[in-house]
Amino acid sequence: MAYVDRTLTCVDCGAEFVHSAEDQDYYAQKGFVSDPKRCPSCRATRRQLRDSGESGGRGAGSSSGPREYFAVVCSRCGNQAQVPFKPHMDRPVYCSDCFRAVHAQGA
Repeated sequence: MAYVDRTLTCVDCGAEFVHSAEDQDYYAQKGFVSDPKRCPSCRATRRQLRDSGESGGRGAGSSSGPREYFAVVCSRCGNQAQVPFKPHMDRPVYCSDCFRAVHAQGA
């Protein structure tokens, strides 16, 4: 089967990332049936949390404490915003209004 690079959106940070044809072939060989839900950066963060014994989940009974927010400047409108992830300088970060607008355009 021939795979084609696809752009997916991370469920944690909302950033777009490429699920390459090579990765799709690897996933198929390993028997994975669904696409990755997180970008490489968020996957690495979750793996690090898991390996250090910290809880990465946010479900009932989670003892990870209050969620940490980071102050950012929206890449679209320039307003101050708070986001629940540590932003990476190589990707745009949006306030909640711009995030909804940007993702409504892609849908």
